This record gives sequence, C-alpha cells and structure tokens, in this order.
Amino acid sequence: MAIIDVRDSDHIGGHIRGSAHVPSSQLDYKVPELVRTLKDKEVVVFHCALSQQRGPSAALRYMRERKRLLAMTAKGAVREDSEDSNGKVESPGQKVLVLEGGFVKWQEK
Repeated sequence: MAIIDVRDSDHIGGHIRGSAHVPSSQLDYKVPELVRTLKDKEVVVFHCALSQQRGPSAALRYMRERKRLLAMTAKGAVREDSEDSNGKVESPGQKVLVLEGGFVKWQEK
C-alpha cells in the first residue's frame, strides 16, 4: 500500500508515517512519475487535510493518468476503471482510495 499526502504548507504540522508528500501545487507534473513508481502497489490512498478537495482531486488525476498509460501500453485496448457504491475506484490490478476525513480525522483517531 502507498499513502500519498497532497497537502501543502499544512504538511509541516505532521504526517502519516511512511506516506509520500506531494504538494498539490506539484501534482500536475508529478502524477506520471507517481503512476510509474506505484505501478506494483495493490492499493494507493490519497489524502489531504480533510479529503474534500485536494485528496479526491489528486486521486482522480492519478486514475486518469494511469488509465491513459495503461491504454497506451495495451496498444489501443482501452481498459475501464470502475467505481462501486462505496466510492472505491478500481483500475486493473490496483485500488485507488481517498482517506475518509483526511489527515485531520486520522490524527483524531
């Protein structure tokens, strides 16, 4: 499992041990690198402070880029991601999740 923290300056206040910090301002050019780096992870969890904007947005960008790269490597065979009733999104071989309540709720627990 990989945990991606997309907070900005609020990252200084603490973080989940083992998480990778990718400031939301750098996400656009870091997403392709993340897709390559995390390709063998079964689960990738994104979060920000509350997981209301930056975390979900980052997860969506990641899934779109991953889908694009999978389609390119499949030589035209586009694979579809699917979303279940709990909001979990699965792409072939990998689940992409958003931490409910974000870092704030995680820290409270």
